[in-house]
Amino acid sequence: MRVKSGRADRGSVRGRTAEGYAEGARPSAVAAVSGRWLVRGKDGRLAAYARHAGGVLRWTETRPGGPEWSGPDLFEVPHLTHLSLAQGADGYVHFLGRRSVPKGDGPPVVDVVHAIQYQSGRGLTSWHSLGNPRKNSDQASGLGAPVGVVGPTGLVHFFVRTGAGGVMLRRDDKAGVWGSWHNMNARGAEEGPAVTLGPAGTVDLLVPGPGVAMHWRQSAPNGGFSREPDIPVRMAPGSVTALATAPDRCTYYWTDPVTGGVVAHRAGGWLIPLGGAPAEGPVSVLRAVLDGYDCTVLAHRDTDGHVMLAACGTEGEEGGLWWSPAGERTSMAPALATDHAGRVVLASIGLDGALYIARQSPEPGLAMGPARRISH
Repeated sequence: MRVKSGRADRGSVRGRTAEGYAEGARPSAVAAVSGRWLVRGKDGRLAAYARHAGGVLRWTETRPGGPEWSGPDLFEVPHLTHLSLAQGADGYVHFLGRRSVPKGDGPPVVDVVHAIQYQSGRGLTSWHSLGNPRKNSDQASGLGAPVGVVGPTGLVHFFVRTGAGGVMLRRDDKAGVWGSWHNMNARGAEEGPAVTLGPAGTVDLLVPGPGVAMHWRQSAPNGGFSREPDIPVRMAPGSVTALATAPDRCTYYWTDPVTGGVVAHRAGGWLIPLGGAPAEGPVSVLRAVLDGYDCTVLAHRDTDGHVMLAACGTEGEEGGLWWSPAGERTSMAPALATDHAGRVVLASIGLDGALYIARQSPEPGLAMGPARRISH
């Protein structure tokens, strides 16, 4: 397909708004949030997130479908080095961060921290430490960045790479109590795993390794994990992402380090080259209805910093993709979502650190309107 260009929490912390900042001092993004960073709340409003030198930035639609936005709001989180999001069916947004606190002349104190946003545009809960599975060893400072997903009953699962190349799982229960760390028995794990929730409510995890991708699937919602056969492929660091494309399977997308192009793969199938020339970072993927058809939309940042967009029928990548420029130049991976009206929305962080939004126009196919800078 061608592309033309809830509830209040007593411990909640409100962000510092951009009001009162001088024009040149308004908070701007310095790094992307890993994975999905454009999400739609229960009330239909989209929110975009990015990392700031002092914490987390958030922009929020003022009404479902836009076009106006509020923010950026700054939520201060000292010593945050990485951040990812996970959203449940209840609309709650879970923030999972890696924190590294300097400690004298010794190694920093590294842990995973967690906070929740219950309602669009509202404050976050206080940040709580979820610890480090290797806190008493020399591997503690090598802890990777956490990635998470929320199960169908609202239970949070998150995975993190250890300094020795293992993978650890931790999850909470219905009472919000976090269980102990579970070792996934991985070896040689690299950064940038892909985790997603399938239509059946089970978690799927793909972890890049040396010449292979290690694969785990949950046997039942909130259940244990089984190790699936490794996939003998090489992936560019931090490039893999996953999308549930059928009731019982996911499609994985990553950058081939040899050809430099995007590749698609489903378990048991062949590698499908999709072209493109992505820079570092993951491809953003989204299922959306276009002209009445179930389609997959893909976006990436090319080596010149331009945002490139393509679409195809879901699981129809063999028919080829046509990559077209969209949005603004950026140094960070773009994000995709559908808005309250079902339109595709493309978000990017410009070279100026501001948020840019391009929204699908009412033309056939996937025609995007011009990117609009969100500023206040």
